[in-house]
Amino acid sequence: MTPESFPAGSASPDYFVGFDIGSVSLNTVILDANNNILEEHYDYVHGRPFNVLKDRLSSVLDKYSSETIKGIAITGTGGKLATGLIGGVFVNEIIAQATSTGILYPDAKTVIEIGGEDSKLIILEKNPENGHSRLVDFEMNSICAAGTGSFLDQQARRIGVPIENEFGLMALKSVDPPRIAGRCSVFAKSDMIHHQQIATPLHDIVAGLCFALARNFRSNVARSKEIRKPVVFSGGVAANTGMVRAFRETLNLADDDLIIPAHHSAMGAIGAVFYARTNKLNMNHFHGISKLEEYLNDAATVFVSLPPLKESLAEYRKVVNFVKNGKDKVKVYLGLVGEDIIVLGAGTTGSGRYLTGDFIGADNIVNEITAQATAAIDYDPTVDTIFEIGGQDSKYISIENGVVVDF
Repeated sequence: MTPESFPAGSASPDYFVGFDIGSVSLNTVILDANNNILEEHYDYVHGRPFNVLKDRLSSVLDKYSSETIKGIAITGTGGKLATGLIGGVFVNEIIAQATSTGILYPDAKTVIEIGGEDSKLIILEKNPENGHSRLVDFEMNSICAAGTGSFLDQQARRIGVPIENEFGLMALKSVDPPRIAGRCSVFAKSDMIHHQQIATPLHDIVAGLCFALARNFRSNVARSKEIRKPVVFSGGVAANTGMVRAFRETLNLADDDLIIPAHHSAMGAIGAVFYARTNKLNMNHFHGISKLEEYLNDAATVFVSLPPLKESLAEYRKVVNFVKNGKDKVKVYLGLVGEDIIVLGAGTTGSGRYLTGDFIGADNIVNEITAQATAAIDYDPTVDTIFEIGGQDSKYISIENGVVVDF
């Protein structure tokens, strides 16, 4: 039901707005006076959560007049700042998730909530006074991308599989998912590279990532806590069918034991409104949008950037000048096979060194530490320290008298 559906002259209805401002998305819900969910919106914030909040709030005000909005409740990582800018009340994320689950799914005993930045395990028990479930305990992940929605997003982009739909459907095709490390994103990348090199099917790798995240949650978030049934799976990751399968199998849950809420992404926003209304908090002090606009304008003008980088004047002096004369062949130790050169030897390094070495028949397959040190010493024999930062790891190498002594 929308405002336009009320006949002219009738009393204006009351609406309540809930916002969940996270690191990846802004979730918005519109509820009526009877707690019916009229609208739900999911917006990616792309690192600009308050710009997206401004746009979404403007859309809400275009459709629902400020006089009919009787309350705003906000949760999420940006919730406290947002309440200072637009008004309303702030509700803790754990409390919001527990409240919405307790009211909408009163038989639930456990909540698994996985968002873009964090993962939560919430333990509930039945409240004999009102029949709803209530919060009794919770756990959260450490400050690391592993075990969160960002973990899946990163790996999905890396292998070129859209996370929204194709990722989960592809994971369901896997019969025997391979073991992929889930405790660290860097280790996961290493395992993925290995499986790609040995031609592991992509759908198996995708499924392996889902099971890695599920195992990570069980060991690092749940730890020794009992995951009692039924379990509600909330957050944006709950839309991923591959993750639903992974949690069912990892936690040994039957179909009826795992509940995916109809509004799984918005359970935090819904819970914020439910909690504020249940506890009769004063949500009705909406400041409008002007203070938010002022904040965004100020933030844009005071941004200070670092000084520009300068190009180094250092030159690599060992240059081989090859002039083709049509008679002589040049002896080299690395190059592309062709009619004008003779390859005397080839070496490989890096995470793909063994596979590449097998393909080209490499004479030397060398670990990255040795390769980096050898090249640096050849360039400058007096070098004593090497810093090397690659795509999935960083290295420090200490050299004394042309010999690696530590790394």
